[in-house]
Amino acid sequence: MNKRFKPKFSIKKGDSVVVIAGDDKDLTKPRTVLAVMPTDAKVLVEGVNIQTKHTKPSATNTKGGIVKKEAPIAISNVMLWDPKAKAATRIKRDRIEGKLVRVSKKSGEVIK
Repeated sequence: MNKRFKPKFSIKKGDSVVVIAGDDKDLTKPRTVLAVMPTDAKVLVEGVNIQTKHTKPSATNTKGGIVKKEAPIAISNVMLWDPKAKAATRIKRDRIEGKLVRVSKKSGEVIK
C-alpha cells in the first residue's frame, strides 16, 4: 500500500461483519472482528481462516502439539453487518452534532 497516505476503512475492532468471499464465505452469519491491520489492509475475524501450527514443547507450553488459530484475511473480503436489516451493508460517513459517524446505507441507522 501507499505509505504516503494513511488508509481509512469503515471496519473497526469489535464490529460485526460477514465474510463475502473465500473459503469461509457465509452471508447470513455475522462474526466479530478481533483486530484490524490498516497498513496491510487485513482483518482478523473470529472463527475465519483457521490455520494449524505445530508448536515445540517449551517452558510455558510443556506438551507442545497442534494449535489452531485465526489468520488475517483481506479487508475487501468482509462487509459490515447491519443488525436492523439483517444483511451486509455499505457505509457512509455523516457529520451528526459535529461528530463523524458511520451510517448504514441499507437501513440508515447509525452504527456504533
